[in-house]
Amino acid sequence: MDDDVRDNPAESRFELAVGDEMAVAYYREENGRIVLIHTEVPQALSGQGMGTRLARGVFETLRARKTRIIAKCPFMAAFAVKHPDYASLLDG
Repeated sequence: MDDDVRDNPAESRFELAVGDEMAVAYYREENGRIVLIHTEVPQALSGQGMGTRLARGVFETLRARKTRIIAKCPFMAAFAVKHPDYASLLDG
């Protein structure tokens, strides 16, 4: 479930815990927008859709906050292109 994605502002990242593993999407705030800069999915979770689950949770969280997004991370940018309902959240 995408509601498992949590914002950890102290670490400037969104987190998705799966068992003992953690998939993360790092960000920084810039002029009222969130810049997604890097996504990491542990090898143990590779190929299980955890990156997509994380991305969906990040975009849903930011949509709910009405926050504009700059996707510098290639994974997050590709996710937004593949899911046009999230592309409208992108700046730049």
